Amino acid sequence: MLRELGILFFKLGLTAFGGPAAHIAMMEFEIVEKRKWMTRDHFMDLIGATNLIPGPNSTEMAMHIGHERAGWPGLFAAGLSFIFPAFALTLLVSYLYVQGAEFALFEQVTWGIKPAMVAVIAFAVWKLGKNAITSYTTGAIAVIAFIFVANGLSEVSVILISGVFGLLSRFKLFNTRLNSSLLAILPLFWEFLRIGAVLYGSGYVLIAFLEGRFVDELGWLSSAQLLDAIAIGQLTPGPVLTTATTVGYFIAGFPGAILATLGIFLPSFFFVLALNPIIPKLRHNTYASGFLDGVNAGAIAIFLYVAYVLGKQVLVNWQAGVILVVAALLMWKKPFGVGAIGLIVISAALGFGLVALNTYFPLSAF
Repeated sequence: MLRELGILFFKLGLTAFGGPAAHIAMMEFEIVEKRKWMTRDHFMDLIGATNLIPGPNSTEMAMHIGHERAGWPGLFAAGLSFIFPAFALTLLVSYLYVQGAEFALFEQVTWGIKPAMVAVIAFAVWKLGKNAITSYTTGAIAVIAFIFVANGLSEVSVILISGVFGLLSRFKLFNTRLNSSLLAILPLFWEFLRIGAVLYGSGYVLIAFLEGRFVDELGWLSSAQLLDAIAIGQLTPGPVLTTATTVGYFIAGFPGAILATLGIFLPSFFFVLALNPIIPKLRHNTYASGFLDGVNAGAIAIFLYVAYVLGKQVLVNWQAGVILVVAALLMWKKPFGVGAIGLIVISAALGFGLVALNTYFPLSAF
């Protein structure tokens, strides 16, 4: 069982592009629909729980799933397996970047994945939404949450407000590098441990923390280096928080990369280990269940907004449109039994081929 968990989440960590919403959508496909390890309702409750604690949402979902499947050993097997491929690839790309390598070919291969992620997230919203939006009340909460997040309210605020609305509904009120010695890099570990312990929302919130602390206050990074670190984190699959790996490498080399990665992910293991056993008990309490219903509705609204924003960013040419349609058809019909991981591989290959085709036969030539 541990081996099965490790292999699955290693593959997901190796292919999960597109940010936390896309990662969770891929997990839903693999865990709920394909393997039927848990019900969609319980999967939604786990999503709600990850939004209530600090740390990277998709990584914590991997830990929750591992714990459900094989107890605390499963939690660590799933979490570490999901993190490691992203850590290793990010570290490799960081090293190559410092050596002056070009990434045009890699970008061309991964370009086709982003439109497919729009389809993956949209289908997850549709499937999970049917379980989360079960009444006029939860529907109204989702609409309000979407309006809030679209107007710039933070994700954690939206989640908490949605949870409160759900709770109230049960009362019938609603229907430069440092020296890489151990002493020099321990502060780096401490900084990332603090961030991992208080970071709510998606990994993208990390950028604001790094800008304020590492660039403005400590002066460990320049703004240009931070932007490069963010770009490398986006370029590689897996948790967005492996941006910390690049930052650590930029500051203190290989030891810095390891300590930064350990620091930012370590709190999540403890949070999930403490929270996972009490989630079923919360569902059996009327008022706590109402809070969870509201949280789940808010999470669906956030997923929908992510799909909308990502769609605007990537659907800028005919190639992206083709990939989106193909991905949607593969997910809808699944004629070849394509899983989320297979969908990523097909989308990457299709994107590479379409970009190459456009190079030799530009659209204007037809």
